[in-house]
Amino acid sequence: MSKENPSFSQRPQRKPRPLDTQRLRDLALRYVARYATSSAKLRDYLLRKLREREWQGDDQPDIDALVGYCVDKGFVDDALYAAQKASDLARRGYGARRVDAMLYMSGIADDDALEARSLTEAAKWKAALLYARRKRIGPFSRSEHGKAPDKVNGDRSVRDRQIAGMLRAGHDMYVVCTVIDAPDFAVLREKGDDGLDAALDAMEPLV
Repeated sequence: MSKENPSFSQRPQRKPRPLDTQRLRDLALRYVARYATSSAKLRDYLLRKLREREWQGDDQPDIDALVGYCVDKGFVDDALYAAQKASDLARRGYGARRVDAMLYMSGIADDDALEARSLTEAAKWKAALLYARRKRIGPFSRSEHGKAPDKVNGDRSVRDRQIAGMLRAGHDMYVVCTVIDAPDFAVLREKGDDGLDAALDAMEPLV
């Protein structure tokens, strides 16, 4: 009776070749070709690969020079990366604090974060409304009486949970309470906020 072949997971894994200058450069170029990234995230990736595969080059690895090369060639653009990520978060209904967390985790410098923060501020109302629509709260929540359920039932815990959810999504308290406490768009328009009115205009066809 023949023995079964060892499973793939039981076979010895071939150790990756140690890195030298050319292999490290190739890793960096493949990474930026495949992923949108920041200079800090690229640096972290290359340092991790060095720890995993070790180094056999004649000179010490110059990670900063390699990252700088990718920046100079336009393969990595921190300001563009930050703006794109901020826009994506806003479209998903997230607010300024979530954007700031992303900027911090991505190692984005303040100068490169300016456009991202400007976009986030401009989109704050629409982002909040998108979140409210997804969660069916505020003007997107209706009972058989045409009012939000927490107003019908007097259940303050519902409102508290909604507030907590929007705060976790990165919205500030004023925006959160304004959206959650509005039974419909007409009430929101009474605020007389041009940015909010523009967000409502954009959202109405989606309601």
